[in-house]
Amino acid sequence: MGAWELLLVGVVMVLGLAGVLVPGLPGTWLVWAATLWWALQDQSSTAWVVLVGASMLLLLAQLVRWQLPGRSGDPMGARLAQWAGWGALAGFVVVPVVGAVPGALVGLYVAERVRLGRRDDAAASVRDVLRRGGWRVLVELFACLLVAGAWVGALVWG
Repeated sequence: MGAWELLLVGVVMVLGLAGVLVPGLPGTWLVWAATLWWALQDQSSTAWVVLVGASMLLLLAQLVRWQLPGRSGDPMGARLAQWAGWGALAGFVVVPVVGAVPGALVGLYVAERVRLGRRDDAAASVRDVLRRGGWRVLVELFACLLVAGAWVGALVWG
């Protein structure tokens, strides 16, 4: 697979990660489709293992997501989703894999602390966002970040 094709796969994955945070966009499907595209082009055993693992992980994330409480629709709003996304990305880079969820929570807290000013109000607002369905978004985002990380790992070490 050429460099331009890998770049396009990466762009589709990034769009998928952004799509998880934007209601109405098929973020999980874009991440899975990018992985499928790469595996079909690469044809290596590593690529197929990543594809099968990604398929199982994303399916499991959807099953977990359906079991979590919360309303459908937009639990966060665009501004909070942006902060949560940047926080998740930073957490994923600082503490690989497991840092995504704490990073997203810190991103939400910082956004609310800036908006509301008081620590207690910001913490209560983050709890409210999570109750309204924020956990569903975080589960889906974490699964997609794991797939993207596995893809990058397969490119670097595979």
